[in-house]
Amino acid sequence: MNVLAHRTDGSGPPLLLLNGGLMSIASWDAITSVLEGEFRVVRCDLRGQLLSPGPRLSISGHAAEVVRLLDHLSIPRAHVLGTSFGGEVAIQLAADHPERVDRLVVLTATDRLTPEMIEATVRFERAARDAADGGDGGKLFRILAPTAFSKAFLEAQPRDFVETRARQIASLPLSFFGGIAGIMRTLRETHLTDAFPRITAPTLVMGAALDETFPIEHSRAIAQKIARARLVVLEGSGHAAVVEATDAVVRETRSFLLDGGAK
Repeated sequence: MNVLAHRTDGSGPPLLLLNGGLMSIASWDAITSVLEGEFRVVRCDLRGQLLSPGPRLSISGHAAEVVRLLDHLSIPRAHVLGTSFGGEVAIQLAADHPERVDRLVVLTATDRLTPEMIEATVRFERAARDAADGGDGGKLFRILAPTAFSKAFLEAQPRDFVETRARQIASLPLSFFGGIAGIMRTLRETHLTDAFPRITAPTLVMGAALDETFPIEHSRAIAQKIARARLVVLEGSGHAAVVEATDAVVRETRSFLLDGGAK
């Protein structure tokens, strides 16, 4: 397989950003535009995402693909920030390849999948597979929006926000939907219990107070299970904190990476 599709911006200590399930490289633009002033920011689409089509991988397989990208870029060690599914990959990366992770930031992720979360991944996978077979790809965003965003955020958007985004997603290639279905299956099969004790990197866990996808208690659990971790709660934000709490994510990440690590 080719190396993951990627983009680098800025100079300084390398900072790798790992996408949530439906994200792509451009989803980080607002965050990268600030952090690239002090870091060499590396963005990539994980295997199965829009710009990196390919077979379904295990969570450890995704971590290995990230290491391959770092090797390609001649980066022996990097700070890593992962959100949602990317947060799960970041945790596995820090456990499987501790020598490659300087400091770890885990944003709106989960320590485990509850029955409700599993049910949601099944529903999302079915919608993605239907879209891959020619069905309505916009259904993915219609399913996602009510739990990915806080009610206040959605109410502040134009009335056609959800339908506009749904139409944009529906226009993506069929391979995108197949990849998303695979990522949902991988998420459902992921068990991080053995990963947490193996993480040695100083870790910042950021959870969103209004997260309905991976509720805040799961961020608290991650912070408790990683030896050198501290927790920051993003008040007023839903799961999509990259969008809803951009300034806070930038501020907390920057402070954590520049102040010497966890406290």
